[in-house]
Amino acid sequence: MPSFDVISEVDLHEVANAVDQASREVNTRFDFKGSGAKYELAESVITLTAESDFQLQQMMDILHLKLAKRNVDIASLKADDPQITGKQAKQTVTLIQGIDTTLAKKIVKLVKDRKMKVQAAINADKVRVTGKKRDDLQECMAMLRAGEFEQPLQFDNFRD
Repeated sequence: MPSFDVISEVDLHEVANAVDQASREVNTRFDFKGSGAKYELAESVITLTAESDFQLQQMMDILHLKLAKRNVDIASLKADDPQITGKQAKQTVTLIQGIDTTLAKKIVKLVKDRKMKVQAAINADKVRVTGKKRDDLQECMAMLRAGEFEQPLQFDNFRD
């Protein structure tokens, strides 16, 4: 029976390259000279450090630009509020990986409400969609692409 998986993943290698490029740009820019502004990537968390909130905003714009150039969807980032202490401002940006249960339930409900000839089931951090015909699955993919979700969705493991 044909099936595919709905996932939400970020290529961590591309993110590491984008953070490295953004860090190099910040080090060479005149307005950041001697400010100690830097990016740090650990696991799936990017930490931005600068002297002021304004510099953090500029660093965030640079990071978004570099990620977009590397085809990493900006919607997969969750930025926390900046913490300003004395002469230093920090902000953490978390990369959202996998589909949480609330989003998975929303996807399953959307598929069932449309009364398509496919079934959707939640498997850990992904949603498996199965159907009898390949055309039904492609119609479901098109419907999910058009949907408004809080994080980007990809389709994986298409089997005929």
